[in-house]
Amino acid sequence: MTNKVADSQGFYFSGQLQSEAQLENNLIAQLVSQGYERVVIKDEASLLTNLKHQLEKHNKTTFSDTEFKKIVNHLNKGNVYERAQTLRDKFNLTRDDGSPFYLEFIDQIEWCQNQYQVTNQITMEGEYQNRYDVTILINGLPLVQVELKRRGLELKEAFNQTKRYDKHSYGSGAGLFQYIQLFVISNGVNTKYYANNKKQSFKQTFFWSDKDNNQITQLEQFAKTFLEKCHLSKMITKYIVLNHTFKILMALRPYQYYAVEAIIDKVKNSVHNGYIWHTTGSGKTLTSFKAAQILTNLPKVDKVVFCVDRKDLDYQTAKEFNAFSEGSVDSTDNTQKLVKQLGDDTKLIVTTIQKLNTAIMKERYKAAMEPLKDKHIIFIFDECHRSQFGDTHKRITEYFNHYQMFGFTGTPIFVENVAKNQHGKRTTKDLFGECLHKYVITDAIRDENVLKFAVEYINTFKQHDTIRDIEVEDIDTKEVMESPQRIEAVVDYIIANHERKTHAKEFTGMLCVSSVEVLTTYYDIFQQKKLAGEHNLKVGTIFSYAANEEDKGADDFITEETTDMTGKKVNQHSRDKLESYIGDYNAMFGTKYTTKDSKSFYNYYNELAKRVRDKEVDILLVVNMFLTGFDSPPLNTLYVDKNLKYHGLIQAFSRTNRTMGEKKSQGNIVCFRNLKQATDDAISLFSDKNAKDTIIMEPYENYVKQFNEALEQLKAIAPDVDSVNALQSEEDEFAFIKAYRELMRVYNVLVTFTDFEFDDVAIEEQEYTDYGSKYLDLYDKVKSNNQKEKVSILNDVDFELELIHRDEINVTYILKLLGQLKDAPKEEHEARKKNIMDMLSGDVQMRSKKELIEKFIHENLPEVQNGGQVEERFKQFWKEQDSAEIKRICEEENLDLEKVQKLISSYLFTEKLPYRDDVVKTMNQKPTILKRKTVSQRVLDQMLDYIKTFIDGAPE
Repeated sequence: MTNKVADSQGFYFSGQLQSEAQLENNLIAQLVSQGYERVVIKDEASLLTNLKHQLEKHNKTTFSDTEFKKIVNHLNKGNVYERAQTLRDKFNLTRDDGSPFYLEFIDQIEWCQNQYQVTNQITMEGEYQNRYDVTILINGLPLVQVELKRRGLELKEAFNQTKRYDKHSYGSGAGLFQYIQLFVISNGVNTKYYANNKKQSFKQTFFWSDKDNNQITQLEQFAKTFLEKCHLSKMITKYIVLNHTFKILMALRPYQYYAVEAIIDKVKNSVHNGYIWHTTGSGKTLTSFKAAQILTNLPKVDKVVFCVDRKDLDYQTAKEFNAFSEGSVDSTDNTQKLVKQLGDDTKLIVTTIQKLNTAIMKERYKAAMEPLKDKHIIFIFDECHRSQFGDTHKRITEYFNHYQMFGFTGTPIFVENVAKNQHGKRTTKDLFGECLHKYVITDAIRDENVLKFAVEYINTFKQHDTIRDIEVEDIDTKEVMESPQRIEAVVDYIIANHERKTHAKEFTGMLCVSSVEVLTTYYDIFQQKKLAGEHNLKVGTIFSYAANEEDKGADDFITEETTDMTGKKVNQHSRDKLESYIGDYNAMFGTKYTTKDSKSFYNYYNELAKRVRDKEVDILLVVNMFLTGFDSPPLNTLYVDKNLKYHGLIQAFSRTNRTMGEKKSQGNIVCFRNLKQATDDAISLFSDKNAKDTIIMEPYENYVKQFNEALEQLKAIAPDVDSVNALQSEEDEFAFIKAYRELMRVYNVLVTFTDFEFDDVAIEEQEYTDYGSKYLDLYDKVKSNNQKEKVSILNDVDFELELIHRDEINVTYILKLLGQLKDAPKEEHEARKKNIMDMLSGDVQMRSKKELIEKFIHENLPEVQNGGQVEERFKQFWKEQDSAEIKRICEEENLDLEKVQKLISSYLFTEKLPYRDDVVKTMNQKPTILKRKTVSQRVLDQMLDYIKTFIDGAPE
């Protein structure tokens, strides 16, 4: 019999397992052996004392108490992003004698020359008292926080814990914990890191790896490599990007780090070129941005020129680069400005290949360009394989004498997919030399940095009402493929299936077609059907209206489209159509864009991109535009009615596979053409010959089988819904939670298939939903126990509530059902009422409103004359109940009603929980110090329950 031992969290486990305390102690001992100083810090007072000593040591001086107070005041300003800037800047301290002193918080040039300490169990007092696991201090500032869970527990809960600490106590006192740059989470077996970014999801946490992309997951090995002192401070000083657009921190992933290091090594130690093969969707722009940023600081580099091959330089990319080097991005076609930047002290320049080409070629720039020929200029190409790159590449190599050239691509040109131009057949290797680092799509899917693709092939030549998934016959005549009847069949398919594909429009879609002419047919049919009331999808579109701009269809490369029509012959019919479609957009969003003004058209392009990212457009209809280089995580479905292959196919498909939360489990590709062989060929070329199963989701039947197997596991624990109530121990409940969660995960994938219906699986929809209600009951129980500070093994479970929430179930939807209930025959009342109650029980966001809606059904619905009056009466009822509940809370807890309402308004505006003192201020009679914590927490919980019930999702 194995002894049971209590670990630091109070859980019991087999003595053979390593406890969290053991894990913590082992990590500290290892870091000490790696040169960290072990220091005991119990609270903020000792943290500040230590900070003073460490800053004195680092800056080789001493500070008076008055001077140190100024330093702390300087540090205690701004949010996480602003503090990250403070960390990297020097502080001009006015000393007691009036002299200036430039104080450094971290040495970024000699990054190993900093002071490293490790401590554990620092206690901070915020809204809650929190004790943190292991803290790494650099020059006395807590820059890395490590949160541990004992082996066997879920890593995601360590992530959730850092989120709770951020909400509850990181900002307390002098806010020094808001200087955290990196988090590390581990359960010993799995270890991940991520930047301090409030918007971060668990899917944006990373394993470290070696140069060959082999993951380093064990804590001991991770500490040996990633937490090695010099490497850690290098990551903080060199490889965290301060994202100006979103005001967040971003940490480079391991493959991005190795790519940048490889480029820097080439520049420092050779005269050679090279290219980086990182799969589409892996963040090439961030990698190239960081490479450019670091290279500008090398003394031997005169200029870094970052080249993009599209005149419509992405707005966000431009903003990022301009934030680093003001004025480096000029979005106009002004080549004169580029030539001026090349000649002045601007070290980082962002331009287009077209402008660079003009600067080299035109006689009028010759005198200004001549002195640059012998400068050491680094050219970085965002996408190094564009078709027009052949001429520019040749001109650069012939014009400059001391250049180096580095390219980034997700889809290199190999012998198999090389196209011939006037320079002959040339591969990426021919143009750039050796591949400096490789990270292919199979690596990215394994690391969960991108998602798999679920590809369905739809036969549009069957009768419209029997459209189903099969391998499409090879019918490809222009007349048949572009016939309005076929296009209408595709539109009907999309209307019928879009909600299923996008999880009730929680995500968005894109439809790419073969030509502008076909696009206009599609758009017009969508609009006709919208006016006829057949759908309410918001469809947006944009395309180039240049004359004779044909999509080459089967070509490898997707033809570049641009909003810049300067000097181009216009197809007036296409332009008139687009003007009309932009008119629809203006009516939808209250804007005034037009094609008649080039600046207005460019602004339309940028705003449309933003609205797609913000999920304000349901389907974006394009020919080529947005199929390359456009990142929108909420985009999960691509409808394809054009021929694609190799590079173009992977680029287009990859619009859908950005990670975003638990519910986005794959990128959906719906092909209305026979692209099966082209898909297989592209996957083989850009990963490896056996990668198909890694990249493409399994067939529908496999997920049915997985669902039924998961269901068997669930039924072994709880044979029926009622048996969940009889589970004897927390271990049994834990097993049930994990089993139902696995069932949900498979269901989440299964439900996106067009074929899915509950008849195919071994459970009825009602029983599946009922199990979901029991799952949510356990969630409520855990939440209640947490509030009572009861230690529970279930605290370390992530319930993944987003998987059980159904967006279509809201108050508006329930009101519609209540109206139908009122008008239904009496014999149907009970069944309909049960259906409504079951829906409320089975949805995480509606459960809080269940009791209220039930009360309305019993007390108010009988008085309503017909279903049409239900909404007005319900809103009146809601208002009455809202007012009564807030009064009840105030009377029960003896609170000032006006102060409570102000506190709630402040919370809704700032989204920050009020501090304990703020809650106490609402009390007419202040509790004693001993009772203050308990009473204020009880009051806060009541306020939050009130918000959840009456404000979140209230009827409009």
